[in-house]
Amino acid sequence: MRRKNVRVLFLMLSLLLLMGALVACSGKDNKQPESTPVNESKEKETPNGSSTPGSTEGNTEAGQGEQTIEAWGKAIADQYKGTEIKLAFATHPSTEAFQKMTKSFEELTGIKVRWEVMEQTYLKNKQLMDTTAKTGTYDVLMIDNFWNDEYVSKKVVIPLNDYLNDSSLTPSWFAYDDIVPAYRNMFAKQDGTVYGIPTAGETRFVAYRKDLFDKYEKQPPKTMDEFLQLAQFFNGKEDGLYGVAMRAQRGIHFASGLMSTMYNFSDGILDQQTGEITMNDPKMVAALQYYIDLLQNAPPDVASYTHEEAVSAFMSGKVAMWLDATAIAPWIIDPNKSQVHDKVGFVPTPEGPAGRASALAGWTMGISEHSKNKEAAWAFIIYMNSKVNSKEYIEHGGVLVRTSQFEDPDVIGDNPMYPVILEALKDANALMERGISWVPPHEKLGQLLDRVGYYGSMALSKEMSVAEAVEKAQQELEEIVKQ
Repeated sequence: MRRKNVRVLFLMLSLLLLMGALVACSGKDNKQPESTPVNESKEKETPNGSSTPGSTEGNTEAGQGEQTIEAWGKAIADQYKGTEIKLAFATHPSTEAFQKMTKSFEELTGIKVRWEVMEQTYLKNKQLMDTTAKTGTYDVLMIDNFWNDEYVSKKVVIPLNDYLNDSSLTPSWFAYDDIVPAYRNMFAKQDGTVYGIPTAGETRFVAYRKDLFDKYEKQPPKTMDEFLQLAQFFNGKEDGLYGVAMRAQRGIHFASGLMSTMYNFSDGILDQQTGEITMNDPKMVAALQYYIDLLQNAPPDVASYTHEEAVSAFMSGKVAMWLDATAIAPWIIDPNKSQVHDKVGFVPTPEGPAGRASALAGWTMGISEHSKNKEAAWAFIIYMNSKVNSKEYIEHGGVLVRTSQFEDPDVIGDNPMYPVILEALKDANALMERGISWVPPHEKLGQLLDRVGYYGSMALSKEMSVAEAVEKAQQELEEIVKQ
């Protein structure tokens, strides 16, 4: 995300519970469309800060007339029956939900879907190699919003505005404006152009073992000091029990884990106003030292952990606390996956010396620049991410990204996560109020985070001190931004 969008994102996040008007659109030929503005509803802010729908430009549900999903499916099948699309996706609860919905999509449209699911580092490498080789192996891409600047600059994905603004492929029941404003503006757009449809928005929070906390008369952490003290208390308290599990695999996963607590101590690895590298700033040094200290209370193989291993360790019952993405949390309360599904509580990311802060990140679906089946790929994106299918998506373990989902008691029910997610999103809002985007806006972000995570991991393994790690990282990051 670009720096100039930070203020806009802050305003949009404050409208989190907006119920948008419904926009419909699509495209007719298989050529990459020119980018045009997406018709979104004009909204009127009420005195309490919420929003109410106002007038709507372009095609709306009322203006178009009704088009059922069955009629849409028949029209798609008439054009694309027998077409095969291939997907490159990450291992993720949203992916599992979409896979469970695939058979219905295939039966409705006649489009065949081939899934390729992998760990996210491999996923990015494969997507970039496919773009470089111009082979068009993949049609639909699952994209981490960390990659947005790079993917747009390298033309990995195509603009989607004209698809959204053409009603022949994007019917009213897709309801683009129902997507949480912060998600669709933060993840989906670059400089006003839409490149992806949000599939899994997330912040980060703490999951903790209520049974252990009750047993030892402990309260969940409210501050970073308490978080560390609790990790130290539970580490080894019982046979095979560790204090915390988080991401720490050398490279970008370590950096991502560090970002879970970093902004509660500092403004991050770079000055988002000037672009100056701030890795050796004393507050950033304190942030890295804290994370290293925290990981001393994790399982001994934590240096190999991505988000998958971290959550698996917690779900196995051998860890007292876990801090990571809310989008992964449905696994934790799933009795088919988690041994502690009925023993878990959630609290927002603890407050640190720099105040409250939490993540605002997520995934989108985009269309590959070199896809030979762009419209069939778009049909898949429309079906899977539509408002009309959103309840089924959530029932299969998908991640809330729509305003209507957060407002639906049938969806929220008595799930212990959702009230805490909304509270954590307020902390993400607080970070934006400081003028900081949780994902640093830089087109070389992947390279920067890889080196931060490399040197952070070296400090974790005691191959160098924290002081040495930050100085070496400072030098390499400065070299990267100069290139």
